[in-house]
Amino acid sequence: MMEQIWVLIWTLLKIVAVVLPLVLTVAYLTYAERRVIGFMQGRMGPNRVGFLGFKSWGLGQPFADVVKLLMKEIIIPGQSNKFLFLLAPVISLGTAFAAWAVVPFSDSLVLADIDAGLVYILAMTSLGVYGVIIAGWASNSKYALLGAMRSAAQIVSYEIAMGFALVGVLVAAGSLNLKEIVWAQHGGFLHWFWLPLFPLFIIYYISGVAETNRAPFDVAEGESEIVAGFHVEYSGSAFALFFLAEYANMILVSMLTAIMFLGGWLSPFEGITALQETWLAQPHVFWLLLKAAIFLFFYLWLRATFPRFRYDQIMRLGWKVFIPITIVWILVVAVMKVYHIGWWFE
Repeated sequence: MMEQIWVLIWTLLKIVAVVLPLVLTVAYLTYAERRVIGFMQGRMGPNRVGFLGFKSWGLGQPFADVVKLLMKEIIIPGQSNKFLFLLAPVISLGTAFAAWAVVPFSDSLVLADIDAGLVYILAMTSLGVYGVIIAGWASNSKYALLGAMRSAAQIVSYEIAMGFALVGVLVAAGSLNLKEIVWAQHGGFLHWFWLPLFPLFIIYYISGVAETNRAPFDVAEGESEIVAGFHVEYSGSAFALFFLAEYANMILVSMLTAIMFLGGWLSPFEGITALQETWLAQPHVFWLLLKAAIFLFFYLWLRATFPRFRYDQIMRLGWKVFIPITIVWILVVAVMKVYHIGWWFE
């Protein structure tokens, strides 16, 4: 009995060790987004709320935003389904956080090392669309419902392309386990899957941007329009949960891109004889976080650079461009794997 209690306590501690840094990263990702886009557009960004003698840096702005959102009233529309209205953001946040259970940060740092980790990731990310649909329907608002339908169609469309891209990774690695996928890329920068799976690498990341409803694919919640898509009726902490889920998914897509195509925690200097005995060539969680940070920066760069796509352009890109390319490249990778073409498949 005591052993089971200790196992439970240890599991809860590991969950907290994953969730707490994730929440703090989400908070400061919002800060980084405003500072980076401000720099790109010749603005200052947050520079008033600070601490530790760095007031002009605005480092306290994320905490000020949290306090503001928690103090705001949650207004529930009169004719809405109140239970589903409040359940929708919980579903979105729950699925966004649950996916992190199988994400390996290193060979030993993983909450649940399961053999079908890739399938679990696809399942959890797919369930997030239900939060969007329920939010739009339960609000009893035509604007919210139209935004939910538009967003759900976009998410489902790009999930198909993402799924096919991951099938290519599965074929190349020969495993559904995320740790084994990383170790299948050992040998250095040129042994990572970004090279043989380059079209799938690009499609996976762009599809991840579209699936998280980020610019330039944010037609479902266009800030420049009068309404804000499926969560137009939400306020206060209920809106904050949607906000938290979106940024958690951004970090998740960046981490998975690094794991699937860029060797995860493996060093880019692995295999270089002159550096072989130094820490630069050793696997470390630092390399995974650095790669994920680069992809997160691309998220911000895209938002500051590209105008919003029309909805028909978004759907055409997903169905008529990405899906055919992924299907063809899966066949190419399968042929390379069977006939041992290239040093990745020897």
